[in-house]
Amino acid sequence: MQLVSYTKRNSQKIMNGATPHIVQYQGSKRNLAPQILQYFPRKFARLIEPFAGMAAITIAVSKQRRAGHYHLNDLNEPLVNVLKESITNPQQLIEDYTRVWSEQLTYDYGSVEHFYKVRDDFNNGNKCAANMLYLLARCVKGSVRYSSSGIFNQSPDKRRMGTTPKNLAKNVYLISSLLKDKTDFTSVDYREVTKSAKCGDIVYMDPPYQGVCSSRDSRYYSGIDFNEFVECIEDLNRRGIDFIISYDGICGDKQYGNSLPTELGLKKVMLNAGLSSQSLFLGKKEITYEALYLSRNLCEVRTPIIQDQLLFAL
Repeated sequence: MQLVSYTKRNSQKIMNGATPHIVQYQGSKRNLAPQILQYFPRKFARLIEPFAGMAAITIAVSKQRRAGHYHLNDLNEPLVNVLKESITNPQQLIEDYTRVWSEQLTYDYGSVEHFYKVRDDFNNGNKCAANMLYLLARCVKGSVRYSSSGIFNQSPDKRRMGTTPKNLAKNVYLISSLLKDKTDFTSVDYREVTKSAKCGDIVYMDPPYQGVCSSRDSRYYSGIDFNEFVECIEDLNRRGIDFIISYDGICGDKQYGNSLPTELGLKKVMLNAGLSSQSLFLGKKEITYEALYLSRNLCEVRTPIIQDQLLFAL
């Protein structure tokens, strides 16, 4: 197992305010992307993300123009719709988001009650991209939460009103320029997506219920079975498909998530994710490390971080 001493400060220096993101999203690998991308080939055919979230790795890879095509999948269909609208129809999404966001400024019962109104509309069936995006932008810490029955139940952040339409537009147009006409979108079981992978593709997986979260990952309606996930990896190995997996992690003397079996023949690298905010709250200074697993063919790949390739000239 290899420990990478690349610091969070260096990562944030490269990524923050530079590489576009649609909206903040808890669990995003945006700040770790410079470290993760070191283990990607310089050029490959297609990047597949079966657990896309807000597609931080896809956006970073596309900025460096390493892949020709992309496949974004997530079981959270409204989230995929936000990605799809951002990339294929940014103008319409920005107009719709502006309408929903602006309503809170004049809502009779205040902006907080407006959030609950939109949340109720969403849970009652109006799961349009603009509503999903507004809930993401306005909820606490960008932390999506669903009940066991699939009801969005996160509360609003009362200190802020969410990403402004102006800031959103800037990022969405940049992302669209990178990925439009190059990206496929699905919302199916991750195993259906990995079965479509071919030699020359890279599969990047950041599944739920792992990483540095010690409890149920309620960003998803359901989890994934550990043994089924291992079988999926074995299938990729058998077919010679290259892949990278973000999975378990450690903080101090605590380990979060199950390590993947050594029998899979993967290389495990521990990435420095910086000081744990929770440990700082408790008066400790403990560094969080997140695990990255590399398939056999990628074990020797290491691309130096090129800062200029990760920055936009704004």
